[in-house]
Amino acid sequence: MTRYTDNVGVVHAAYQAFHARDVDALLATMAEDMEWIHPESMAEFGLGGTKVGHAGVKEFLAHVPTVLGGMRLQPLEIVQSGDRVIVFGTREVTSLSGRTETLSFVHSWTLREGKAVRMEDVFDTIAFRRLIES
Repeated sequence: MTRYTDNVGVVHAAYQAFHARDVDALLATMAEDMEWIHPESMAEFGLGGTKVGHAGVKEFLAHVPTVLGGMRLQPLEIVQSGDRVIVFGTREVTSLSGRTETLSFVHSWTLREGKAVRMEDVFDTIAFRRLIES
């Protein structure tokens, strides 16, 4: 079991794992009861709502390629306050039709005992929907 020395380190490791498409390494940064939260308005595409636990995160990640051609996250600024780590960044999102746009995001991570217990993704759902539908 991997342990990190600080909450920002856990979040960095999560983004590195996502970038490497290493689901096991990503899950190693998360508690078993992790809440993975995306705007409800994305439910139409199977990308909205709360997924719970490692199984929920894996289910979400497995579904993404059915609605998107690709995604790269670029964290730009990380702010920590207690057990909360906020990440401001951009993501290059490619639609299934091949159109790519750079969209902003804010990720709010909550950590407990060296593991992420909650990640909430906040973004412009209208721009994201337009890209998916293009």
